[in-house]
Amino acid sequence: MKEKKKPLYKSFGYAFTGIWTCLKKERNIKIHSFATVCVVIAGILLHISYEEWLVCLVLFGLILSLELVNTAIEAVVDLVTQEKRPLAKVAKDCAAGAVLIAAIFAAVIGGWIFFPRIAALL
Repeated sequence: MKEKKKPLYKSFGYAFTGIWTCLKKERNIKIHSFATVCVVIAGILLHISYEEWLVCLVLFGLILSLELVNTAIEAVVDLVTQEKRPLAKVAKDCAAGAVLIAAIFAAVIGGWIFFPRIAALL
């Protein structure tokens, strides 16, 4: 017999619970969220273009999403084993590396967007 799907609003509830839990418990997503707020303030003050806002929004979504996935991977690995195991380390390190790569590229792109405007003010 086919299992009945839960209502769509419950799926959204679970997703928002996951986001909120991560924001409350994980240091790195707090740092990324703070950086997001800083970039939004800088974008408003420096009058970045519509296209630049789109790039920033995509980068915000990418980094925050990867941080949520990283947290999920770490939680699953910890659920499976608390022992120091080579494959557990690989999973956690690769997930963290994905966030780091996205953050580095976001910082570089942010530099291209913001440094010329900041330099013009100085």
